[in-house]
Amino acid sequence: MTQLQVNGKTVEVDADGDTPLLWALREQLGLTGTKYGCGLAQCGACTVHLNGEAVRSCVRPLSTVAPTDKITTIEGLSANASHPVQHAWARLDVPQCGFCQSGMIMAAAALLKDKPKPTDADIDAAITNICRCGTYNRVRAAIHLAAGQVPRKSIAIRLLDPNGSEA
Repeated sequence: MTQLQVNGKTVEVDADGDTPLLWALREQLGLTGTKYGCGLAQCGACTVHLNGEAVRSCVRPLSTVAPTDKITTIEGLSANASHPVQHAWARLDVPQCGFCQSGMIMAAAALLKDKPKPTDADIDAAITNICRCGTYNRVRAAIHLAAGQVPRKSIAIRLLDPNGSEA
């Protein structure tokens, strides 16, 4: 048995130490908001927070997670989707298919914790998640909105025309 701190609760999972954290979360604990994408830590669909840092759970063996480490999944980010990033995602209709979005939201929340007013370059460096639908402009706009950096009207204009002019 492995003891974990997940979303503020102590839980036990019955899995080998080489089992990826992703599978313990999904299969043992039923927290299916964290997605399996590539299994190689490349796409970011499996992103969770470990002690406040964004990590790819598909390649993180349970043996590397201490019982005192704090794991936060998309289900634990906020009780009612009230986190500023979740609110911004909803306001700007960021997701299309939605598969990658929980990982994107977790990466964005970690970025804003470390850099409350990120630049576009900060966002590009931190958000390495892959979105097959190509919602990157909306993701960037939502991160700026969550940071309180850009009025909604400006975001809508930037979404229509990335150069900032009204088309």
